[in-house]
Amino acid sequence: MRLSPPGIILATLNAKYIHASLGLRYVLANMARYGGEELRARTVVREFALTRTPQDVADALLMELGVSTTPQIIGFGVYIWNVTATTEVVRLLKTARADAIIVLGGPEVSYEWANQEIVSLADYLITGWGEVSFPKLCRALLRAAPPAMKVIEGEQAPLDEIEFPYKEYGDADLAHRVVYVEASRGCPFKCEFCLSSLDKTSKAFAVERFLAEMNDLYRRGARKFKFVDRTFNLKIEITVRILHFFLERLDDDLFLHFELIPDRLPSSLKQAIARFPPGVLQFEVGIQSFNPDVQQRISRRQDNEASVANLRWLSMQSQAHLHADLVFGLPGESWESFATGFDRLYALGPHEIQLGILKRLRGAPIARHIEGFRMVFDPSPPYSLLQNCDIDAETVRRFARLARYWDLLANSGRFKRSMDLLLQGDTPFGAFAQCADWLWRRCAKTQGLTPEFLVDALFDYLCNERALPVERVRQSLLDDYLDSGARANPQCLRGLLAQRPPPMVRSSISLTRRQARYG
Repeated sequence: MRLSPPGIILATLNAKYIHASLGLRYVLANMARYGGEELRARTVVREFALTRTPQDVADALLMELGVSTTPQIIGFGVYIWNVTATTEVVRLLKTARADAIIVLGGPEVSYEWANQEIVSLADYLITGWGEVSFPKLCRALLRAAPPAMKVIEGEQAPLDEIEFPYKEYGDADLAHRVVYVEASRGCPFKCEFCLSSLDKTSKAFAVERFLAEMNDLYRRGARKFKFVDRTFNLKIEITVRILHFFLERLDDDLFLHFELIPDRLPSSLKQAIARFPPGVLQFEVGIQSFNPDVQQRISRRQDNEASVANLRWLSMQSQAHLHADLVFGLPGESWESFATGFDRLYALGPHEIQLGILKRLRGAPIARHIEGFRMVFDPSPPYSLLQNCDIDAETVRRFARLARYWDLLANSGRFKRSMDLLLQGDTPFGAFAQCADWLWRRCAKTQGLTPEFLVDALFDYLCNERALPVERVRQSLLDDYLDSGARANPQCLRGLLAQRPPPMVRSSISLTRRQARYG
């Protein structure tokens, strides 16, 4: 029976409500194994969304702590997206309840932690894995035998000795949130911009044991599974086995997200992928750069020709939704070479191209290039590149605006026909960059732009700047607007919408919206 108030709270701030913390549930699931049944009974998980203020979060946690005089522990999962807010929460908690023991863990505090404000505020820090070390620390603290060291290196147990976290997902999680799962841990690749490059290798959980857990989740009603494996298709036999498991359980609500290595797609995997209907599979494919010199410089092993062939096959021969990533600002990558890579990727037909700016994650080996390439990063999260020797600060800002407009116009799926018109020109990247520059001159903002504003802006740009036929542009925008399901009345479409029947959302747009809900 759980004591009241709880002795141990596992807390984090998620980016959105729909995200459910896998890390906290791993720790909770292993409290009994590594700390004892009493610890498990006294432990609760409390998740908050970043939309709540730090004061609101602190007040909620303080209310739960109550006035107990026994030692009480709050463990925070700290990530790049929540470190600023979590720092303020910890400050408020320690001001109000100096006796509360604050323990930190997570990737944002596992490296380069010595000068972090949040670490100075906390009582203990566990770097690396926490499933074993956090229960052991709590047991020592509650027995009045605290460790001598503030910073504890996390102990990583063999995978077969770790309790799975999936029973810790509640019914509300399964019904309304994305369920995060992992079939393996680690990554064998050494891409220097990624923290996974610090892993020694990749290890898979025993597949039958893992699938038994997936079956239990499915039986309980889970239908949205987001795999966090960095290299899901590394071990093809296991990958195919997992896909067959879900093929046997296909229904209208099933959704699966995987991160794929782009150059590893043998025939057995293709055969399994080809059996899935539309709307079920979403693949995140990290291309990052097609520039071989850049790839070699950052220790990224990627067969570009195989990657191109596989992406083309996925686009043309499968029903999977493809989300491909490119990173701007890698050492030695110029605006021109990035543009070449973008055009090559765009020609392969992915549904989305995510355009990101290089970030200097704490501990990532990309830091070794800072001096040689005169790289300057924002000191505040998410530590984005500000400039380097090949790209000045204004060009980085220009790209950030371009990436935001690309999300609104291309990745949104709202302007499929109109994008075909927009990207006509010497190159797709060049054509879109011209439009992005024009949009910025017109409105000087990248946020708060309604679909109706974008319809009218595209009409103006395509007709007046690009001199395309007015009626062709208007018809394209009208068809896109009706397909999107929007009900307002853009200026350039006045008098046309009332003459049309109520818009029917077509399958392609419906699937785009569905994929976006689970991003």
